[in-house]
Amino acid sequence: MVRAEDLVGSEWAEWYRLTPRQRWLESEKLWMTYLALGGSLDPEPDTQSPFFDARAPRTRARGLAS
Repeated sequence: MVRAEDLVGSEWAEWYRLTPRQRWLESEKLWMTYLALGGSLDPEPDTQSPFFDARAPRTRARGLAS
């Protein structure tokens, strides 16, 4: 019998054993940590888009070095 650990490693195997609800709750924790550390949900500008306007006002990304 093939074990999940043999295919994906112990950390991912632990994740795969979680129920969808448990995965959702763990993901929420990760997002809260990301935002608490200064992460942003603002999308990156798409400079290749025909609708990209370099003069349009954008919020500045908050980094840890700022």
